[in-house]
Amino acid sequence: MNNATTIALAVSLIIIMLGMGLSLVKEDFLRIFKEPKAIIVGLINQLILLPIIAFALISVFDVNKDIAIGIMILAACPGGATSNLITHLAKGDTALSVSLTAANSLLTIITIPFVINFALTQFLDAGEMIQLNIPQTIAQIFVIIIIPISIGMLIKHYKSNFADKMGKPVKVASALVLLLVIIGIILKEKENLIPYFQQAGLIALTLNLVTMTLGFFSAKITRLTQRQAVSISIESGIQNGTMAIAIATVSLSNTAFAIAPAVYSLIMFFTGGIIIAYGMKSISKKV
Repeated sequence: MNNATTIALAVSLIIIMLGMGLSLVKEDFLRIFKEPKAIIVGLINQLILLPIIAFALISVFDVNKDIAIGIMILAACPGGATSNLITHLAKGDTALSVSLTAANSLLTIITIPFVINFALTQFLDAGEMIQLNIPQTIAQIFVIIIIPISIGMLIKHYKSNFADKMGKPVKVASALVLLLVIIGIILKEKENLIPYFQQAGLIALTLNLVTMTLGFFSAKITRLTQRQAVSISIESGIQNGTMAIAIATVSLSNTAFAIAPAVYSLIMFFTGGIIIAYGMKSISKKV
């Protein structure tokens, strides 16, 4: 991936996080302490169960090392702006979804480097070993996530009307840049595209469906509401593909690691559509 594409991806992610910040207020962080049960259930699914399930699926599907590492990178990047949008459309608890995203934006600064280093150690041979620079990666994630979100929140606080007007254009712009990046990855890896899709497609779809189902039933078992269950299902099953692609291509400089997240980013819109239809039907009946 050339420098221009790498810069475009980083800018896209910064725009996405800025857009996320435009929709966040301090109450979204305070809600973590006011409604701890739902937040804890969601975070356990996202930060603990998701990487474990991804690792187990890699063993079951016996994929090659590039796909395996890509899946683990994806599992290290839960949630994101897309999950908030899908939750809203599915009539889930949007406030809970946003609060989980807010919590993740802080916690994944620490968890992402360790999950990825574990994956690199597990799946690369000694001669191929790449050691992710943890302090440098934490600094990169801080710049890409925390700073743009903080700027967005400041704009939301002091210029609320402007923030509301800019929310949609920022999301559209970031989605277009992400689409262009995915197209660029596909073109660069076009010779391997069909084999990669054959290998990554099924495991990415399975990861999405298993974690989404687990999220829903873990919420129901802990007696959360239907709207909260839909939110946690989406937050558990919809990952931050943009962040995963950025880590693969920018931090690890390997587009092959980005194939699984790119394939997943296409798949999640179909499964997201299914849960939107389910949420609109089941929750509307109860309202």
